[in-house]
Amino acid sequence: MPVTDLLERNHKLYGDEVALVELNPTMKDTRKTTWKEYDLVQQTSSVPYRREITWSVFDEKANRVANMLLSRGVQKGDRVAILMFNCLEWLPIYFGILKTGAIAVPFNFRFASDEIKYCADLAEVHVLFFGPEFIGRIEAIEEELSKGRLLIYVGDGCPTFAESYRELVADCSSQAPLVLLEDEDDAAIYFSSGTTGFPKAILHNHESLLQAAQMEQKHHLTNRDDVFLCIPPLYHTGAKFHWMGSLCAGSKAVLLKGTTPEIILDAVSKEHCTIVWLLVPWAQDILDSLDRGDLKLENYELSQWRLMHIGAQPVPPSLIKHWKEYFPNHLYDTNYGLSESTGPGCVHLGIENINKVGAIGIPGYRWSCKIVDENGTALSQGEVGELCVQGPGMMTCYYNDPKATAETLKDGWLFTGDMAMQDEDGFYFLVDRKKDVIVSGGENIYPVQIENFLSAYDKVKDVAVIGLPDKRLGEITGAIISVKDGMECTEEEIEEYCMKLPRYKRPKKIIFADVPRNATGKIEKPALRKKYGAEYLVAQQNRA
Repeated sequence: MPVTDLLERNHKLYGDEVALVELNPTMKDTRKTTWKEYDLVQQTSSVPYRREITWSVFDEKANRVANMLLSRGVQKGDRVAILMFNCLEWLPIYFGILKTGAIAVPFNFRFASDEIKYCADLAEVHVLFFGPEFIGRIEAIEEELSKGRLLIYVGDGCPTFAESYRELVADCSSQAPLVLLEDEDDAAIYFSSGTTGFPKAILHNHESLLQAAQMEQKHHLTNRDDVFLCIPPLYHTGAKFHWMGSLCAGSKAVLLKGTTPEIILDAVSKEHCTIVWLLVPWAQDILDSLDRGDLKLENYELSQWRLMHIGAQPVPPSLIKHWKEYFPNHLYDTNYGLSESTGPGCVHLGIENINKVGAIGIPGYRWSCKIVDENGTALSQGEVGELCVQGPGMMTCYYNDPKATAETLKDGWLFTGDMAMQDEDGFYFLVDRKKDVIVSGGENIYPVQIENFLSAYDKVKDVAVIGLPDKRLGEITGAIISVKDGMECTEEEIEEYCMKLPRYKRPKKIIFADVPRNATGKIEKPALRKKYGAEYLVAQQNRA
């Protein structure tokens, strides 16, 4: 069954109920709603900016998008890209693309002009929807980008090199197009995060998308009364497929623009959110604000908030322990996944396994896992090797890249590139990215273990551990530490704290600086290695 069937079901069963809310507390609503499409949007107060649509309007908008694309010659299997910030138009456009049988291709909104062009060429994109924030980036490459491609602008003041989304869909039919979709049909291309190099195009079929929706609903017991707060960008599989639990349940979701602790708690309170997915930095910011007294829980209505879950990066156990001190009644889940496995959930902790915080968990719904050595041989419990997963949410391939596909998909298994181990209870623990392992004097050092240890220090806000070049040992361990606001920390303090670690795991170089993370919360270690590795190498040469 294609995932679009869930949207059509919700239209029939829950048509008058709210499906999506767009909320931007930092911006006033100054829109003029004179065109036909926006007359369907139920509007509320002008401050903050807030819009909402029902399930029937959601499905009708998707149908208009689909019929518009079909009228412009888009065919089954064509690639249609989306380059937009989270907004009320995002998901109807995505589902409109799917309803044509075309392949939806979400673009990272952090892409620079050259990356937009690279990914459009890699995925052989036919149509690009883009928002007002990207006019400059598109204009810089418009001459090359527009060759053979339809550029559709979603917003006010359409640039001359594009066509207006509003005008294109205004008179299109709101009836579902007669396009037959099968589970095996290609559905979406997602791009790898790029933390290990230029992104790869990851192709999924309709079976993958439906698996993600059903798995999310099952893992978090999402029901019709739940309200999901979606903060991360929809271009990423994490946000998209966590939201699909709401699609599966027919329940409301809130697309929130803003990540400050005040904005998050205010949205949870006023929109009566019950499920919130956070990234580690946002959760840490909330805790820091509570510790400082900047936030007071009694000022918010939070009794309905039942579940907080985190994914996209390793989660320090100390953070969850601290979280439970403020929110003792919260259920908690850790979600592990990658874009190649339709996002989070192929391994998850499970809300019933709070005693195992620190593990990424057990195989998710309809998934299997194993740990293998460098030869692909399965390892025993307690041994560290590469994590492999197998299930109905596996990618079809890396689009137009058979070599990379063959390196990742082997004998029906997806090789994740993550180093992990399984304990005696069957729970998997992430040790590190295979490419991030530090080899110092022949000893394998796993940065995540050191990062978790340092995160527990009360002055540390964020930390990244990387390998720095060393003539004698090959690499040494360097720790980049971001200190909590209003606090001071010294190398001597960190060195003293690290005496609890085995000698070979103690950082040999401590650097106080910001820790860069991408839009999905992953530490940008290649950028750190490039910057501090070069600096350290120069310093070594100068000393010599």
